[in-house]
Amino acid sequence: MSIIDIEAPLHTAHRDNHTHRDVNGGWLRPAVFGAMDGLVSNLALMTGVAGGAVATQTIVITGLAGLAAGAFSMAAGEYTSVASQRELVLAELDIERTQLRKHPVGEMEELAELYVSRGVEPSLAREVAMQLSRDPEQALEIHAREELGIDPDDLPSPMVAAVSSFGSFALGALLPVLPYLLGATSLWPAVLLALVGLFACGAVVSRVTARSWWYSGLRQLLLGGAAAGVTYVLGTWIGGAVG
Repeated sequence: MSIIDIEAPLHTAHRDNHTHRDVNGGWLRPAVFGAMDGLVSNLALMTGVAGGAVATQTIVITGLAGLAAGAFSMAAGEYTSVASQRELVLAELDIERTQLRKHPVGEMEELAELYVSRGVEPSLAREVAMQLSRDPEQALEIHAREELGIDPDDLPSPMVAAVSSFGSFALGALLPVLPYLLGATSLWPAVLLALVGLFACGAVVSRVTARSWWYSGLRQLLLGGAAAGVTYVLGTWIGGAVG
């Protein structure tokens, strides 16, 4: 049996089942991790305060303050980060645009050399680079993708990043406060709901990882529970020391 005969079924199978997991996570990863961050940080904050044997009203105010402060902080940080990244990319695109205008032949040769380095025959690489360079905007897009690894038409939006970070963090941070807002007078309903939320977030994250949903959920539950337990102990110790 020839090599072609052996490899053909494998190629057909790969073609027919050519689906891959979303390795970037798309919107799911930042949304879930934003909610998880809000959940863990606010749960830890509230359990730390509750460990000091304070009034229920104080715990609720602490949770709401933690929600607002954390959500605004996340939004501001994400906006600044994405805006700075976008400005840097735009500056690099301007540099590349200037180079294409001043040195079109040199940039075309650079593109051809890039294709040659990837295994394309020199004559074919030069012909492809020449054709692609006829349209300045297309040439800019190709150089941006090949040299900078970016898509000029798909730059992140600072406002979208800020709003999504605010919303996901606030949603996560609301969970430990919610039982108190519904009438609970002890910490345990808040802890229970938060732990369920942590497990659910971990399970959802498994969609963009190679781990099983129960492993990912249990891992996040244990980590978040440990953070809450440590802050509760610290709150109890500090409350006893200053009380």
